[in-house]
Amino acid sequence: MKRILVAIGLAWGCGACEAPYPEPVFEKPIAKRRPLNLEEPKSPQELAPPAARPRAPASRYAGSPDPENGAFDLKEATAGLKEGGALQAKIETSLGTLNCTLFDDKAPLTVANFVGLARGLRPFWDTKQSAWVKRPLYDGTTFHRVIAGFMIQGGDHLGNGTGEVGYYVPDELHPSLSHDRPGLMAMANKGANTNGGQFFITDAAAPHLTAMKSYSIFGECAPVAVVHKIANAPKSNPMSESPATPIVIKRVSITRK
Repeated sequence: MKRILVAIGLAWGCGACEAPYPEPVFEKPIAKRRPLNLEEPKSPQELAPPAARPRAPASRYAGSPDPENGAFDLKEATAGLKEGGALQAKIETSLGTLNCTLFDDKAPLTVANFVGLARGLRPFWDTKQSAWVKRPLYDGTTFHRVIAGFMIQGGDHLGNGTGEVGYYVPDELHPSLSHDRPGLMAMANKGANTNGGQFFITDAAAPHLTAMKSYSIFGECAPVAVVHKIANAPKSNPMSESPATPIVIKRVSITRK
């Protein structure tokens, strides 16, 4: 009887004790990384947005204040053009010509900037010369970044995507415009209100860019077949977004229709 009572006492006492080790907790298995398939197209979420990203020393930035003090309007940009009629940009490239209608009624500051740079009326900071210059910015530049099914990007006087113009133009996000079709012309940037000289033209609808609310649409270009041709240009290697053969913007001319 004594033995039974001792056993009962031990059992009752241990029932109140904590276990010497915590219960094992199993981590969720880590999903296996998919093997890299160079032929597999990227989803819109994986495509890096059109960007102008400075990567170099301070010499890339303007060494003196903007002569226009950030103010440049349509009247200055269109000086000498006939009055009335829609503004048109003719972009002659080594792979064909694009005729673009500019939306100066929806994005007046953006259009004024593009037209002023194209006509050589808007001063910009030339990194190579370390000086403010007035010359047609886009003539002789390239489409340095082309992605089939997404967009073609150009307008960088340095030719590698890092070139800036020494000032910023604020975003103009008109509610009636969205990246819903190929041929739309918009500003490339590195974040909100950092538009400069680089621009891109969509090769397909890009709703994720609309959702980002950071890319000012300021025109529409045709024929879309030329955009497709540029976007599908052969690359130097499968991982590159730069054409194997430079696609030159020979000249950008501005007129009124």
